Amino acid sequence: MDEIERIERRLKLHDVRVLMSVVQAGSMHKAAERLATSQPAISRAINDLEHALGVRLLDRSPHGIEPTPFGRAIIRRGLAVFDELRQGLKDIEHLADPTAGELRIACSEHTACGPVFTVIERLTRRHPRMAFEIVSGPVVPVYRELAERRVELAIHRTTEPLIEENMVVEHLFDDDRVVVAATQNPWTRRRRIELAELVNEPWALPPADSAMGAFAVEAFRASGLRPPRVSVVTVSLSMLDRFLGTGRFLTLLPRFNLRPPGRQVPLKILPVDLPNAHGTVSIVTLKNRTLSPLAELFTKTLRAVCKPLAKAH
Repeated sequence: MDEIERIERRLKLHDVRVLMSVVQAGSMHKAAERLATSQPAISRAINDLEHALGVRLLDRSPHGIEPTPFGRAIIRRGLAVFDELRQGLKDIEHLADPTAGELRIACSEHTACGPVFTVIERLTRRHPRMAFEIVSGPVVPVYRELAERRVELAIHRTTEPLIEENMVVEHLFDDDRVVVAATQNPWTRRRRIELAELVNEPWALPPADSAMGAFAVEAFRASGLRPPRVSVVTVSLSMLDRFLGTGRFLTLLPRFNLRPPGRQVPLKILPVDLPNAHGTVSIVTLKNRTLSPLAELFTKTLRAVCKPLAKAH
């Protein structure tokens, strides 16, 4: 308690919030407008905070006000403090009405259209007052959303170099990337296909700077082949389905995504060996961040939904 009282005497949450607002706005004048206060009040709060800590928190640069290393340290912890308070308010709301709540999730588009969709459909059917916001995208933005506490959970193919020390990874199931085509595509009648045979086929793939697009390039190069000329570059799974539905195009998908809910085009895995195709889909959370009751329920349901996928591999 002595340590808590010492911190309480030195730091005020209001002053920390002011510091965060100044850095976000880039100037004290803009921060004052956002907080509906005066610029002298902003300056006084920063001065009080610097005096309490005994270090300089802000520097002026040609680009505006920027935090010093001391300022960045306080802001990083301040984000965690305010995030926990916000989660506390959500917990209270949830405890008052356990059938309601809001949850923000970041995930790949493939998992969004697969297990994430299944979990949300199941939960909202039972508890229609629940609300979910899905941020889908490549792995780097997904992990950034989590690191900056804009989402509670990230669900994606595990990419070890991007995992930070303050992240907790829970493996859900193993999965492979596979070459697929619509069932009417002539290649589906073959029992064995060499990757070299598919170089000149029409491909529909995500951009080369995405995880799946980069994997496609590396898979061909690892097999001693030049990457195919991609006929259609798109991140849209619905657009991808339309092209596959013509029976002409090939693409790459995670195996679990072969039959996601709502898919109209019957697909078949082509018998092609791909190097380094194996991977793991995981839930990623932040250490020492208390999950909301809805996030806990979501992860519990997600584990149940993914259990058959884990056994199938």
